[in-house]
This record gives sequence, C-alpha cells and structure tokens, in this order.
Amino acid sequence: MARGKAATGKGAAARSPTKRTFWQALRRRALQLLLVLILLPPVLTVVYSVVPPVSTLMIARYVQLLWVDREWVPLEEISPNLIRSVITSEDSGFCTNDGVEWDALQDQVEALSEGERPRGASTITMQTAKNLYLWGERSYVRKALELPLALMIDAILSKKRVLEIYLNIAEWGEGIFGAEAAAQAWFGKAAKDLTRTEAARLATALPNPLGRNPAKPSAGHRRLAATNLARVRSAGPIFGCVLAN
Repeated sequence: MARGKAATGKGAAARSPTKRTFWQALRRRALQLLLVLILLPPVLTVVYSVVPPVSTLMIARYVQLLWVDREWVPLEEISPNLIRSVITSEDSGFCTNDGVEWDALQDQVEALSEGERPRGASTITMQTAKNLYLWGERSYVRKALELPLALMIDAILSKKRVLEIYLNIAEWGEGIFGAEAAAQAWFGKAAKDLTRTEAARLATALPNPLGRNPAKPSAGHRRLAATNLARVRSAGPIFGCVLAN
C-alpha cells in the first residue's frame, strides 16, 4: 500500500508542472491578445491617415456576402452644404472639442443617475470610433470604449481627416455607405453637387438611416431637415476647421 501511495504521489507531482505550464502559456497568450487589442486601434488609425478605411458594419456585410455600395471621395469632393448640415446636426462643437463633448456627456450621466433615458451625447469623432472599431448595438460598454478611442483618433488625425472618414463610412441606407454612394442612390448626383435641402435631408437621416428616405422624406423628416437648414444659417463660425468660409 505504501508503494501504491508513493506511486500516486509521484504521478501527481509529474502532472503538476504540466498543468502549470499550460496555464502559464494560456496567460501569456491572453496577455499577448490584450496587447494586440490595445495597440491595434492606434496603429490602424495611423494607417487610416492615408488609407481609406472600411467600417465594421461594412466588414460584417462583406463577410455575409451582402451588397455594399461605397465610393471613397476626398472631402473636397463633398458638398460644403453636406459638411455644414452634418456638423450642425451631429456635432456643432466638432471643431473645438477633443473628440468628446464632456459637458454633454456629464448631462447624460446625470440624467441616467436620475432614472431618465440618456440621449447619447455622441460626437462625430465618437461615431467614427464606433464605426471603425466597435459594434452597432447600443450598450454602456460600447459607449465607455468610444471615449478613449475618440480621444486617440482626435490626437492622431486632423479634423479634416476625421470628418472625411466619417462622411465616407456613415450608413445612409441598406448597404449604402458614404456621402458619394448616398448622393448617387437617393438623388442621382455626385456628393459635390448636393443642394442645401438635399444635404439637410441626408444629415437628418443619419440617426435612423434605415428608416428615413432622403429622397421621399416623411412629414417629420421634412421638419427635421427644415430645422437643420435654419440652424445652419444661424450657426456662426463653427465650420472653420474644415471649410475656408
């Protein structure tokens, strides 16, 4: 019996280093994966400073073999009307914030603490971060991840490049991504030729791109577009970082 116990003890001792080696290797792999996940967004953002990116939603559609319509165009080939309408509608402080509107974010956190439903407080840079690196479904986890990603993007890219990327990856309908594809799909013209009314309809479709038709807007959509037009006219010098005048 003594010899049997001794043999059992030796077997357990022999297996123990193997188990330790397995868990050490697993921990090492997990740390390596974490490091890749941390470093990948800034590396890709540097790449995206010169290379046209695609969004995670576009990638998901490609993987599912679904139709994607996107034609990249530089910011200079997008109508200033659309640039003004989108900034006014989505992020009027775009030229002055650091990627995050902290006051608006604090207001939403306070609303949440009081039991109210938060409205988002997303900036154009935060939406760009979401489109490039995160997922579409709303969650507090995603929102928390948007903050450091937006700060990183704002630190690496110029305001013009951030807006250029956003306007080329934003969803404007089923499989329709970017201003050029949207202008062609909804109005049969190039993005550089969009009128103020067309631009306002596209800008106000962004919060609900699958439910709003810029070419045939509902009465509610038309009211939103009219409000956008009025806000653009009275916006003042909020476009200076991307437009000469």
